[in-house]
Amino acid sequence: MDSRRHIALKESIRSIPDYPKPGIVFRDITTLLSDPRAFRRAVDALVHPFAGGRIDQVAGIEARGFILGGAVAHQLSSGFVPIRKKGKLPHKTVSIAYALEYGTDEMEIHVDAIKPGDRVLLVDDLIATGGTACAAVNLLRRIGAEVVAACFVIDLPEIGGAQKLRDLDVPVRTLMEFDGH
Repeated sequence: MDSRRHIALKESIRSIPDYPKPGIVFRDITTLLSDPRAFRRAVDALVHPFAGGRIDQVAGIEARGFILGGAVAHQLSSGFVPIRKKGKLPHKTVSIAYALEYGTDEMEIHVDAIKPGDRVLLVDDLIATGGTACAAVNLLRRIGAEVVAACFVIDLPEIGGAQKLRDLDVPVRTLMEFDGH
């Protein structure tokens, strides 16, 4: 993506200081999603490296990953698989617990959402600590997926989540970086 477009796309992100707690700057993509040109450019940029390749499923992490992942799956002519918080899926599931800053959480996927050997692209809006994304990769692998890559609109590189995914041998694609937390 050329630098002029990159700047315009980055400018479509709203930054909210001291949310959800003091010292954190929340990077809000709803402003990007509501701008048709920015939304289209972001989806096209996420899709570009994988166009023409074989991606069987796009897995989106609840909730903004559903929006982006659905659009990416459509562009790639792939299926879409939601990775949800525990208790939200109606059929038999496989779950994984993962650490949060304070405590733990669980996410799950339908046991039959992925066929063994499916090539899966993981999508979410932002990579920070990597806890949720790494858990999603491990969950996908547990049911037989080959995780081709993980894509995010925003990376917070100082926090190190993208590197944790790379350490799991998952290539990471991000469209922009922001300093801080």
